[in-house]
Amino acid sequence: MTDNITGKVIVITGASSGMGEATARDLAAQGAKVVLGARRADRLDAIVRDITEAGGQATAVATDVTKLADVRKLVDTAKETYGRVDVIFNNAGLMPLSPLDSLRIDEWDRMIDVNMKGTLYGIAAALPYMKAQKSGHVINVSSVYGHKVVATGAVYCATKHAVRAISEGLRQEVKDYNIRVTTLSPGAVRTELTDHITEPGLAEGVSDVVAKIGVPASTMARMVAFAISQPDDVDVNEILFRPTIQPT
Repeated sequence: MTDNITGKVIVITGASSGMGEATARDLAAQGAKVVLGARRADRLDAIVRDITEAGGQATAVATDVTKLADVRKLVDTAKETYGRVDVIFNNAGLMPLSPLDSLRIDEWDRMIDVNMKGTLYGIAAALPYMKAQKSGHVINVSSVYGHKVVATGAVYCATKHAVRAISEGLRQEVKDYNIRVTTLSPGAVRTELTDHITEPGLAEGVSDVVAKIGVPASTMARMVAFAISQPDDVDVNEILFRPTIQPT
């Protein structure tokens, strides 16, 4: 599935582990030039080293997506290094689930900052380049929880519903610039996401379920590659996927 992927410059946030790392490795193996952002610079450097030693092209920039200046630096580096920005994959996310009456307000703020504002900052950094090119592709990560609301997930669900709304609004606004917009909504995927849960008793239960039924992070990589690989006149707007065994 290398059609329309080879040679593309693809910026990925949350690239130091999980779905971001898997996607970076997969796209680089298919000939993309990947620019990786995350807070853990040591992890990014190791991934870049693996990719380049395998013959791929990759660059890393330490990035905190809650800081607009960091995200702009990440995207600017892609343009300065490779001459253009074809795709941004706004993948960074947090999921510290808890009941509202636990009043974990710092965690609410963090989810809003990373899941919502981080996505908006990625759009803000990439959109001017894509408009100037009159081409580009914005890929945002929602969730199955962006399609429903569950107890202990009110704030997380709200942020993921917001990502879908932002994506659809963007899609309608950028038609004159030949920019594609895709929302990916994963179900249970085996990543570090459940490590963010601090609510007593909840972390263990959610982690056990994901470990039992979750699909590997490479599943997301295949979804990203599918959306990017389509001909330029095809805009894959949304993909919702979950393990076959996942009931909700």
